[in-house]
Amino acid sequence: ITVRIKDPERVAGIIRAMKEQGTHKLQVISDFDMTLSRFGCNGRRCPTSHNILDNSRVVSEEGRRQLKDLLHYYYPIEIDPKRTLEEKRPLMVEWWSKAHELLSQQKILKSDIPQIVRESDVMLRDGFDELFNRLHKYNVPLFIFSAGVGDILEEIIRQANVFHPNVNVVSNYMDFDDNGVLRRFKAPLIHTYNKNNSVLRDTEYFQQLSARTSIILLGDSMGDLTMADGVPSVENILKIGFLNDKVEEQRERYLDAYDVVLESDETLDVVNGILRFVLTET
Repeated sequence: ITVRIKDPERVAGIIRAMKEQGTHKLQVISDFDMTLSRFGCNGRRCPTSHNILDNSRVVSEEGRRQLKDLLHYYYPIEIDPKRTLEEKRPLMVEWWSKAHELLSQQKILKSDIPQIVRESDVMLRDGFDELFNRLHKYNVPLFIFSAGVGDILEEIIRQANVFHPNVNVVSNYMDFDDNGVLRRFKAPLIHTYNKNNSVLRDTEYFQQLSARTSIILLGDSMGDLTMADGVPSVENILKIGFLNDKVEEQRERYLDAYDVVLESDETLDVVNGILRFVLTET
């Protein structure tokens, strides 16, 4: 594991300030896929909450092929360092909309979701239980802001026994008809590059937490950096980025954008270490 920090003194200062401000001032805002969940499992890519659905028995062979085609076309655009966010955004909307449209044709049942998750290869990062349980113990709100599928993501943390009351999720949720069959996805659509105020229709969440001015932000993409934009006042913010893919190529950009960059790290050890320090009364 490599931990890279461009400005160690500044980071140490932020962490000390968070500890001084105290537990009641802290909140954590995190991405889900490839941030709280693992990027690799047993030498293969771990599935995202969308992949879990795409690869499950509830999607037809043909549906799966079409979803794979979309991935091969749009994923290189998503991570292309040469394209601007302005160029990427409409293309991400296109990708997510097409994928959701395809999934909505598959007659997916709400009652299938627990089993779909159980049968998948998804794994949360090592140390997830310590993270969720410590935040719960100290009543620190955890806001999960995901461009994935909310129903799947919630089921993953439910099955891991860490869906505590301090956890709030904003994501793409399925809309089921009266028979529990998926008919569409609810608006607004959340993709990699609009994880900001524009989709936070329940900004009351951050308003209610306006006293929590210390923020730890966890992400794995450039699109995750705006997740705290809805916070009314920020005194201290520490941005921790997981650099999972194309490490050499993206290292500089990540180091400029995130305070702490974790390369090829499948654990939450660094995050847990920081929280252990910030949340213990000394």
